[in-house]
Amino acid sequence: MSMIAAFYGGKSILITGATGFLGKVLMEKLFRTSPDLKVIYILVRPKAGQTLQQRVFQILNSKLFEKVKEVCPNVHEKIRAIYADLSQNDFAISKEDMQELLSCTNIIFHCAATVRFDDTLRHAVQLNVTATRQLLLMASQMPKLEAFIHISTAYSNCNLKHIDEVIYPCPVEPKKIIDSLEWLDDAIIEEIAPKLIRDWPNIYTYTKALGEMVVQQESRNLNIAIIRPSIVGATWQEPFPGWVDNINGPNGLIIAAGKGFLRALKATPKAVADLIPVDTVVNLMLAVGWYTAVHRPKSMLVYHCTSGNLNPCNWHKMGVQVLATFEKIPLERAFRRPYANFTSNNFTSQYWNAVSHRAPAIIYDCYLRLTGRKPRMTKVMNQILRTASMLEYFINRSWEWSTYNTEMLMSELSPEDQRVFNFDVRQLNWLEYIENYVLGVKKYLLKEDMAGIPEAKQHLKRLRNIHYLFNTALFLIVWRLLIARSQMARNVWFFIVSFCYKFLSYFRASSTLKV
Repeated sequence: MSMIAAFYGGKSILITGATGFLGKVLMEKLFRTSPDLKVIYILVRPKAGQTLQQRVFQILNSKLFEKVKEVCPNVHEKIRAIYADLSQNDFAISKEDMQELLSCTNIIFHCAATVRFDDTLRHAVQLNVTATRQLLLMASQMPKLEAFIHISTAYSNCNLKHIDEVIYPCPVEPKKIIDSLEWLDDAIIEEIAPKLIRDWPNIYTYTKALGEMVVQQESRNLNIAIIRPSIVGATWQEPFPGWVDNINGPNGLIIAAGKGFLRALKATPKAVADLIPVDTVVNLMLAVGWYTAVHRPKSMLVYHCTSGNLNPCNWHKMGVQVLATFEKIPLERAFRRPYANFTSNNFTSQYWNAVSHRAPAIIYDCYLRLTGRKPRMTKVMNQILRTASMLEYFINRSWEWSTYNTEMLMSELSPEDQRVFNFDVRQLNWLEYIENYVLGVKKYLLKEDMAGIPEAKQHLKRLRNIHYLFNTALFLIVWRLLIARSQMARNVWFFIVSFCYKFLSYFRASSTLKV
């Protein structure tokens, strides 16, 4: 019997960010392994045209929750959706709902955050810092609370090369920044933002570092732990391989490469691609929740959920495997043949962006205009290049994360819990995982029919032939221009022709002698 699964039985659990990628997988695992849990509270802001109940219904009717419905048929009754807006004071939660949360909650998993790299400082501080402080204040008023698990990011201290499982101080106190944002106007905030973030690459990583400081300062007597996952990718094993539902991070790059939009990346091929499967992160979260509540460590522990130090895979190896998978499982309606070029040279990168990306997009948009259709390819290409540009910092560097606490926790688990809540990335086979990842993007994200693979392969073959013909024609045109303008080029051409003629004559003569 799993001790961790039994621990969550009968518990009332509050999850922020439950409608996000990580939150959905967390809910699925909880319902599947602990179907006798009491209730999961989720804070939800209704979308336009959708009620809270409709959003919950949409989540539970997805492919992800198919196994859950078998082991927990009344899963709809165990989710309590509460209207909340994390950008408002007290999250705009009603008095009745707030009273229920304060009196009943046993475990909090704080997953909510803005993950936009180019977000405004005001909005990012509100969601990643102020909302965290507000939730900690709520937690301090919960008499039945056993553990508060805060999800940060492994890149919260990416301005350092080696990162330990400790909280690093920021140059400016979070409280001072929060107070300042209350009276500064937006223009001044955006002007001072670069000076505040200093050597952090973006607003996201900086505000996540501030959020960790808030957790440390406002923890009071709460049982708190912080988990820092690296780049969260598709599922590895649970509930099935390859599930993904958003285009963030590597998912967007996989689609762009598979469709032939993205042809080059300014990346360091040998840099470690620190990808971590989402189900691995969830397993660690649940194990940490159990350990924090049951063992009550004397100090707040930080857990790194990374792959690079235990089972590294570099960007070149990952890119090669992604392209190899496209040969077997191509995406439908590709724009060009999938291809990727890694370069760390800035001039070369700019050249490839101009020639290999934007030029074909402009040509294709001209074709769309001529055929009376709306041009869209240049806009799509600009969005892809913008995303790639924001990821450049992370695909050109490697970090060293210590994992002493994570390994300690693994040793504390029973063999059954190590199996059911597996977060040992040393067992991960990267080639198999990446193939399932690409397949998952095709099936679950793009909703492409697997029956269309033969047709997609034929389309890919046509694109390959067009690619070769285009390159050959381009070579011949350039060479013809060189011959017309350069005596040296003409001499080289005549030498090659003469050599080939002599070789063919010799080959023909030797064949005649043998006969």
